[in-house]
Amino acid sequence: MGIGIWQLVIILLIVLLLFGAKRLRNIGSDLGQAVKGFRSAVKEEESKGSTEQLEKREGEVIDVEASKIKEEDKA
Repeated sequence: MGIGIWQLVIILLIVLLLFGAKRLRNIGSDLGQAVKGFRSAVKEEESKGSTEQLEKREGEVIDVEASKIKEEDKA
């Protein structure tokens, strides 16, 4: 017993009558901008995290190589 197509059409008409087409367009535009901003923030955070992980790994590689060089010098 879900919502049928006719119930959705009736709800859409009621919302359209209450808010008007112009206000609904503005709400849709604002919502779209909010989603776009959220997505860009998530991508920025992911790239920041991956950069930090890469820097950490590069540091580990340098430390390992430095310890190998020290061991070779001792031998």
